[in-house]
Amino acid sequence: MKQILASALSAALISATALPALAAEALSGPEFEAYVKGKTLYFGMAGQAYGVEEYLDDRRVRWSFLDGKCKDGFWYEEASQICFVYEDTPEPQCWSFYKEGKGLRAVFENDPSSTVLYEAQQDDEPMLCLGPDVGV
Repeated sequence: MKQILASALSAALISATALPALAAEALSGPEFEAYVKGKTLYFGMAGQAYGVEEYLDDRRVRWSFLDGKCKDGFWYEEASQICFVYEDTPEPQCWSFYKEGKGLRAVFENDPSSTVLYEAQQDDEPMLCLGPDVGV
């Protein structure tokens, strides 16, 4: 009986100490800014390349789906989420960012069941943006 009780207590202690690691808190605006400012982050989803974002001064950003077409925007913190507004999309796109391992995990809060991105690569160089479409 003592051995069973000791095993149960040990398992409960292991579970209790593991809970804080599982319940990671989303980064605040200042924490997010300190992590991303001046960087270019490449994001993936489900093992595939997804997009790249360059984090500029004054919370300005530049995003691309890796197709050379870039859109400018800005970000702000609201209700513990990081929200982005881009030049072609006036509705805020809000995310929760979590520091995990060597990078970030991002959960799209407008529909958290649909999009979870992870930081795949980090660079200090600006991203590639092609000029506007030129026609005849």
